Amino acid sequence: MTARLADIAAQAGVSEATVSRVLNGKAGVAATTRESVLAALDVLGYERPVKLRRRSEGLVGLIIPELENPIFPAFAQVIAQGLTRQGYTPVLATQTPGGSTEDELTEMLVDRGVAGIIFVSGLHADTTADVGRYERLHGQGVPFVLVNGFSEGVRAPFVSPDDRAAMRLAVTHLVSLGHERIGLALGPERFVPVQRKIEGFTRTMREHFPTDPAELIEHSLYTLEGGQAAATTLLGKDCTAVVCASDMMALGAIRAARQRGLTVPGDVSVIGFDDSPLIAFTDPPLTTIRQPVTAMGQAAVRALLEEIGGTPAPHSEFVFLPELVVRGSTASRRRNP
Repeated sequence: MTARLADIAAQAGVSEATVSRVLNGKAGVAATTRESVLAALDVLGYERPVKLRRRSEGLVGLIIPELENPIFPAFAQVIAQGLTRQGYTPVLATQTPGGSTEDELTEMLVDRGVAGIIFVSGLHADTTADVGRYERLHGQGVPFVLVNGFSEGVRAPFVSPDDRAAMRLAVTHLVSLGHERIGLALGPERFVPVQRKIEGFTRTMREHFPTDPAELIEHSLYTLEGGQAAATTLLGKDCTAVVCASDMMALGAIRAARQRGLTVPGDVSVIGFDDSPLIAFTDPPLTTIRQPVTAMGQAAVRALLEEIGGTPAPHSEFVFLPELVVRGSTASRRRNP
């Protein structure tokens, strides 16, 4: 028992006496300290004493489009942690090609009596989708929050990164390095985040160069292969830098450059979007626009709990500023002799 106390105390950064007080359910321990001790128990794989196990306030659904892109598991982790801290049990539902649709997953969660649902990059982001599905969810009395993708036709809180500002950061960085032929690789145009990125990219490019940047925009899929295909086209148009709408696409852009015998960043600079886990350890380490996942996920949880608690947030969008993270995939444009 003493060895276990010492392990937990070291992990939580508190004394063994404090750990003992928490495990025995005694008063006089700050809430944040108590959370640290419980988190240490979980990290070390120890089972919580029965009297310390949370009573669930209910189930909350979390619907994400996939797990292959690491940004979605990152969102899931932040949101699940936030819900768990508030006593709710998160239920992760993932769409897969040929599998359950968003509507089917929503119906499944509603049938199981969830207290609310958080949608990440769902059909609300698709300008061609019928938003009536969300009004029907309102009619069923199920609170929900939508992440990444705003729609005027949906009465709910939205949480988004500032996609226009993200493109301004990326383009300004590349212009400062001497790049003029800057390409943009992103997903299908029907999605709200894509449209906003195009607006930000186009506006910033026009501030620096007189030509219309429309020919430097390529739509593809949010995958490594999609980024490779889009970048191949852009490199064929003499682009010396490529901004991508996801880190996965950026890795594809690097592959496209290398297949043409070009080096990154010597011949071509590449910028991603998201700052996904492990992206700092690619070759080269990827310069990217960091999506504020932690702040956005926590805001989504707060907004949902307010909805559940009967004090709904207004039909508004909470917009979070992204951050440029400069690493090794961008450099000054190599001048031709």
